[in-house]
Amino acid sequence: QVQLVESGGGLVQAGGSLRLSCAASGRTFSSYAMGWFRQAPGKEREFIAAIRRSGGSPYYADSVKGRFTISRDNAKSTVYLEMNSLKPEDTAVYYCAADGDAYYYYIPLSRTEYDYWGQGTQVTVSS
Repeated sequence: QVQLVESGGGLVQAGGSLRLSCAASGRTFSSYAMGWFRQAPGKEREFIAAIRRSGGSPYYADSVKGRFTISRDNAKSTVYLEMNSLKPEDTAVYYCAADGDAYYYYIPLSRTEYDYWGQGTQVTVSS
């Protein structure tokens, strides 16, 4: 089992940047594929980005491709989401998630594939 705690959210102007962190504790971090999701008010939780256990070839939703970067530091048991060129439509609660069943090179894209979730961190982008 793993516990996930997000941090780094806040209020930022359009065009600005934020860096989210998700610290994991419990089972060995490198055994999890990791993902970021977000949920805006009145909307379903949507996939943003994911990174394999290997750390290679992350995958992004089209809405954030070229603006967001996911990375992981297994030594620190932390996954990051660097967000640049933020837009008001990026406003949401951001969640990190862990998939404990992924093969080393597999990248889970569906919400249902993730076993563990953090509590979320609010990101608000003002226009």
